[in-house]
Amino acid sequence: GGRRWGHHAHLCHRGIINVASSTNLLTDSKNVQLVLDPSLQLLSRKQRKLIRQNPGILHSVSSGLQTAIKECKWQFRNRRWNCPTSQGPNIFGKIVNRGCRETAFIFAITSAGVTHSVARSCSEGSIESCTCDYRRRGPGGPDWHWGGCSDNIDFGRLFGREFVDSSEKGRDLRFLMNLHNNEAGRMTVFSEMRQECKCHGMSGSCTVRTCWMRLPTFRAVGDVLKDRFDGASRVIYGNKGSNRASRVELHHLEPENPAHKPPSPHDLVYFEKSPNFCTYSGKMGTAGTAGRFCNSSSPGLDGCELLCCGRGYRTRTQRVTERCNCTFHWCCHVSCLNCTNTQVLHECL
Repeated sequence: GGRRWGHHAHLCHRGIINVASSTNLLTDSKNVQLVLDPSLQLLSRKQRKLIRQNPGILHSVSSGLQTAIKECKWQFRNRRWNCPTSQGPNIFGKIVNRGCRETAFIFAITSAGVTHSVARSCSEGSIESCTCDYRRRGPGGPDWHWGGCSDNIDFGRLFGREFVDSSEKGRDLRFLMNLHNNEAGRMTVFSEMRQECKCHGMSGSCTVRTCWMRLPTFRAVGDVLKDRFDGASRVIYGNKGSNRASRVELHHLEPENPAHKPPSPHDLVYFEKSPNFCTYSGKMGTAGTAGRFCNSSSPGLDGCELLCCGRGYRTRTQRVTERCNCTFHWCCHVSCLNCTNTQVLHECL
């Protein structure tokens, strides 16, 4: 049944997200004892084993999750759902047990965060079990060849599949959705990688170049995933009958609307419509938009009409003192003036 596995999805996301809330342990990343710390008990046995087998990786996973959480908040800063998080075991709240677009985004961005961070840590040398990706070798074109240190996206993706996906149990729609969105997050990191080159030759002439593959900024990953969120596919559980030959194809996702084409591996998928994020609901775990600041001159989602869900808003002014007109004196100090500005704030009722 859906309920049982729903609980698992929640444990999982507590599992990988819990690393993020235990950063205070991470000061000593060389010490494997960290893994046995009680606040990591929510990680599965397999996840703890992966951390033990890859010294240095816990710090990378944790930092990738922190980056993903920040990016989620940035991408949704102007929306009714603004990626709220709380201290405590279940960082994103009840939304991770649902099957809506926001759930899809959380799984994709956190999965991307782990892969991105691990791939970069490999090439920086901070994980003992991986290095730069040196497999691209030899000439790449008439006037350039592969060299340098490529970010190790393959290790990042493989580790992500093992570590993040292992939290998902079951065979139902929610399981398939979460795995699909995890992989979509990793694929986005991979497909946004770019080639970087350095010139060699007499006095900077570019007679020959050495090139390597570089990860995108995480903002670029967030931007792409936000577009995928806006164009996410609503799916249902497809069951192709019991054909022994293709066991793999038995459980798959189909578009809810048969006229739509099946979701690609890059797409985000969801199966239920989002809750109404306008009002507080303990059952749904939504905070509502009362008290949020809105933009009174915008007709968009961040405007007071939409963000406040038609309830109206109150306007207040506040005085803000900031340092301004700073000048640098040789050598070495900076002197500034204090400027006081009046800000007009609009707050949803």
